[in-house]
Amino acid sequence: MNSVPLTFRGGRGAPIVLVHGLMGRGSTWGRQLPWLTRLGAVYTYDAPWHRGRDVDGPRPISTEAFVAELADAVASVGAPVVLIGHSMGGLHSWCLAAERPDLVRGLVVEDMAPDFVGRTAGPWEPWLHSLPEEFPSEESVFREFGPLAGRYFLEAFDRTPTGWRLHGRPERWVDIAAEWGTRDYWRQWEAVRAPTLLIEAGDSVAPPGQMVRMWGLAAGRADYLAVPGAGHLVHDDDPRAFRGAVEPFVSGLRPG
Repeated sequence: MNSVPLTFRGGRGAPIVLVHGLMGRGSTWGRQLPWLTRLGAVYTYDAPWHRGRDVDGPRPISTEAFVAELADAVASVGAPVVLIGHSMGGLHSWCLAAERPDLVRGLVVEDMAPDFVGRTAGPWEPWLHSLPEEFPSEESVFREFGPLAGRYFLEAFDRTPTGWRLHGRPERWVDIAAEWGTRDYWRQWEAVRAPTLLIEAGDSVAPPGQMVRMWGLAAGRADYLAVPGAGHLVHDDDPRAFRGAVEPFVSGLRPG
């Protein structure tokens, strides 16, 4: 079990930090590393409450606490970074870019929006609480999550002698999502000044129109790509489209 939040994955040059989504982990980015490490020195980040089932995170749970931890990790790299954030990781990445522009020279936001107010974790919560603490086999993970997400979670969960153990506590994951239903993050988005690439899944978790609105509010500092047919895990569901957008974006950024 690894409780170190930042892991160097290879490459040389300007740093890139990959920030996973809710229920994810830094270990899930493996299929993107071969080409990302040709663009710079790549690190993956493990967010609080995603570092192992018995590893506590900051309380009370808040976006500000997540962003503060991400800021500490990014600052330890020693140079401004490109943040590539999926879902929750995208939210925390743009909040950090707004609060600490000195730390962020570029930003990729994959399938996340600023406003889920009034949308609760209610429909999702019973299923999440029904998950076993440990899955006994790969097949049981695939049965629960399907082939694409199943592969993702096999990479995120802790491997034990008897199976695959959840790498966090469902009640904390519910609390994280529940906060998003009580507030929006438009102010933080509008404060971002770093060049940004927005990537929206065809089958997106983002409320309709919000990522396009983010693009419009960015006043020329953002690019936007919709990926028809892709699910929330765009980087795994349509890796060619993801790479085709991210690679030239990162390559075209000015050095920090």
